[in-house]
Amino acid sequence: MDKKLAEIRKRVPALSLQVAGRDLVYLDNAATSQKPYSVLQMQTSLSEAASGNVHRAIHRLSVEATEAYEAGRAAVCRFINADSVILTSGATASLNLLAFCFAERYLGPGDKVLLTEAEHHSNLVPWQMACARKGAEVCFLPIDESGEPDLEVFARSLDSRVKLVALPHISNILGVVNPLEEMISIAHSRGIPVAVDGAQGIVHAKVDVQALDCDFYAFSGHKIYAPTGTGVLYGRRSLLEEMPPYMGGGDMVGHVSYGQTTYNELPLKFEAGTPNFTGAACFAPALTFASELREDAELQAYGRKITEYLMEALPTIDGLKLYGVPKDIGRKSGVFSMTIEGTHPSDLAQLLDQMGIAVRSGLMCAEPFVSKYSQTGMLRASLLPYNTMDEAEYFVQSLRRAVKMLR
Repeated sequence: MDKKLAEIRKRVPALSLQVAGRDLVYLDNAATSQKPYSVLQMQTSLSEAASGNVHRAIHRLSVEATEAYEAGRAAVCRFINADSVILTSGATASLNLLAFCFAERYLGPGDKVLLTEAEHHSNLVPWQMACARKGAEVCFLPIDESGEPDLEVFARSLDSRVKLVALPHISNILGVVNPLEEMISIAHSRGIPVAVDGAQGIVHAKVDVQALDCDFYAFSGHKIYAPTGTGVLYGRRSLLEEMPPYMGGGDMVGHVSYGQTTYNELPLKFEAGTPNFTGAACFAPALTFASELREDAELQAYGRKITEYLMEALPTIDGLKLYGVPKDIGRKSGVFSMTIEGTHPSDLAQLLDQMGIAVRSGLMCAEPFVSKYSQTGMLRASLLPYNTMDEAEYFVQSLRRAVKMLR
């Protein structure tokens, strides 16, 4: 395993960096992943040799850019088993698009959208904005610090006013895989569609939108080894056909006259303007890399051992409170958020940085939920399959040392 993992890490140049004279231990993967050479090289190659606007011209550069862009879309479709997807600039853009367009078609005064308490701002604020505009209401399913929703409470929350359920696949705070299949089935039994924020789920869980039977699924490319400024929205075709477009401009139109405009077919109906075509094309090598890591049973088992180690080791640090501890440890992903009595998370993060360790501190773009448990925020370490047991052990040792320095 050490040799295999070493070879994988050599393909990701950032993992060879040094910080403060020490080898970088990158544990902020929930914020963004590090990219393999295959992605970086393709991004550079397309920028140099195929920088022609997509879908708009017949010259060679435009044709090659269009082919690469659509190959990126096809790679996403294969990866999540979708018939088609809308390409965006990230999960935030996908969820804003969804909230605006869904609200325009399906929400009215007195209607409700049900979220969970553990939402990232990107799956909270857009729905607040949409509901305020349409006279609807945002409601919340309680989530405790273990991260496990009560399915009976969920079922009781689905009254006739609820027009959509929007929830995370995996919380960026708790790192616990939600029981999507059960929740989607319950919602569908009441005729309520379900949207999934998959920003963390796409990299930590196998995603098959047909098997999940979700109505919408959104995620960012940069969480799963693709460049920043790339994202995806999968939507059930019957719903997307009825929803109006989010923005107007080039490529989303069918016919334009001074008196009237018709819209393009899906998915271009929702892709106005020049997209990040070089970034989106890089979904192809990024998801090839992701598939390689995901399909390696030995590597996945190794990752589970690291997760189990951290679940056991972190609570042994004096005063540490770990959030997202499900009854079934198999539902825990590599996202670990914590508070430590007598320390400020930002102080800990700064000390860890001087030890070569990159972690996140603060409210993690989930202020309402984090503030239930800490007014100063949390410390978060998050892993991907390229992280090692040595890094996990060094993190625990260094965190223990940092806590002692601050007390």
